[in-house]
Parts: sequence; structure tokens; C-alpha cells
Amino acid sequence: MSIKTLWRGLRPGLRYIEPSSSLCSTAFFSTNATDETFWHVKRTPIIAYPQSATKKVPSHIVRPPYADSGILPVSRYGDDIVLHDKVSLKRMTDAARLARSVLDLACSLAKPGVTTDEIDTAVHEAIVEANAYPSPLNYCWFPKSLCSSVNEVICHGIPDYRPLQFGDIVSFDVSCFLNGVHGDNCATVIVGDSQEKDEGVQAARESLYAGIETCKPGSCLSSVGSAIQDVAESYGLSSVEKYRGHGIADEFHIAPYVKHYRNTDKVVLKPGMIFTIEPMLTNGASTCYEWDDDWTVATADGSLAAQFEHTIHITENGVEILTLPE
Repeated sequence: MSIKTLWRGLRPGLRYIEPSSSLCSTAFFSTNATDETFWHVKRTPIIAYPQSATKKVPSHIVRPPYADSGILPVSRYGDDIVLHDKVSLKRMTDAARLARSVLDLACSLAKPGVTTDEIDTAVHEAIVEANAYPSPLNYCWFPKSLCSSVNEVICHGIPDYRPLQFGDIVSFDVSCFLNGVHGDNCATVIVGDSQEKDEGVQAARESLYAGIETCKPGSCLSSVGSAIQDVAESYGLSSVEKYRGHGIADEFHIAPYVKHYRNTDKVVLKPGMIFTIEPMLTNGASTCYEWDDDWTVATADGSLAAQFEHTIHITENGVEILTLPE
């Protein structure tokens, strides 16, 4: 889940293993149209549909500080960057793996006629069954356990009763709070199963890995944004600038904040850092606006959007992706 407000060839050690059995880690499906016509097809704009009631979490499950009030406490880290030790890394890995397994579940349910509200219910139940808390739930009063963003919605879409349609582009952002820390990841699928890659969705996924490939001890965080924008521009797409990746630990969004476009941030990567990279690409302008629900973010020109996200750990020799499928 990206931070809500506006904030300031493979490298050695990169773990890059993606079993072909995972829906969210292999080729994504498009309509039967060609890539070009699919990304330029005229669509009915997404509008808000009714939603089910906010779901409850059993009282025995450990909750983040905002769970009851919706209010975020002042961060105890400020602008400091957390360097995780072995104990913290183990907890972060467990949370990340749970988030990934539930993300794969969400992607597998994206079929014509299924509502994002139904998928939210499945995500909520899977996270709770694992004795974890759905991190988005009541985060600054977000009403659901999953972010589901369809077509021109870039991020932070609220699940509702709108049935998914064949050819919809839908991004699922799954986050969970397990054993006192957060796990976070996102993927985009295209509803339907025509077995064709869609160039726009593929570009978003490719840009994520291009950003990850720049990460190793001593490298500069700004290289991530440059790599992502290079991929976006090679496909004729735009990278959204308003929303960022972020550090993650026992607090959901902390430094460093990761820009997905060229920038001059001077943050040197060090072993023990854990943060998300989550580029959002559009086939039009990168400008966006927020709906009246104070959460849903859509492209200003109605262009389509796709997003992918991993949580990564900087190791002594390179980078480890914590949210790969097992």
C-alpha cells in the first residue's frame, strides 16, 4: 500500500525466483484484442458502488495502533531509517510471505461477475485465519481490508459491489500486520483468461524489477526511480509521481520514501534496510485526483493504470525480495 500523502542486468545477491504456478508472478492476461487496441479501448468510467459493512477482527489478534481509532500516532522513527537485525528480519519475512500468499489468492479470484467486495471478504478471512490483522483496515479510516483499483483507478480503491468485467485491469494491494510488523505487496491482473500478455501491465511489472535490480549496499535510492522511468518511457507510458514506496517495520509507512521517477534524492542503501518499491504506470498523463471518499485515486485524463509492488531487503551482498511466492 503506497503512502497516502505526498512525501518528501541482475546484481550479485538478487533473489529472483518466481515459480510459474503463481498467478501474480507470471504472465498476466489481457483481452483477445491486441495490446495496442486493448490499452486504448473506450471504457465506461469507474464509479463508486455500494459497499458492505466494515468487517470485524477477533479480539485476540494483535492490532496496529490505529486499528480502533483510525488515527495514526506520531512516528517514533521520524526521518530515521530502520536497519533490521536478524530477529526483526525473520518477523518481516513472515509478514511479507503471508501478504504474498493472500495476494495470490486475491488475484486468483478476479473473474468476470465477481465483485471486489467478495474478494475483500476472502482476503479478510484469510488474513484473520492466519492470526494477522489486515493493515489497510481503519488506517486513517480506510473501510476495507484490501485496496482494489480498477481500470483508471491508480491506487487505494475501495472494494464494492461492482461486478468485475472481462478485460478489466485490476490491481490488488494486500498488506497485513503479523507478530507486530507489516507485510505489503501489490499486483495487477486482467480479468479473463485469454493467455495473452498485455504490454501496459507487463511494462509496470518490468519497471518494478528494473528498480529492484539497482538495489545493493552503497547504491543510491534515486537509481530506483531512474530505472522505473526508463522502462515507462520505453513503452510510451507515464510513471505516477504523487505516491511513493516506503520503509516498513512495526509502523506501516516510514523512511525511506521511494520515488518512482527520476530524482536527486541522496539516500545510500545499507544492509538491513527494508522498503517497498511500487511503481504505478499509466497510458496517459501521470496526473491524478482523489475521489470524494478521500481514498480512491484515479487518473485525471481517464487513462488506464497498472501497479506492482514488492517489499525488499538490502543484504550484505545485494537485495532479497521478501514478497516472492514460496
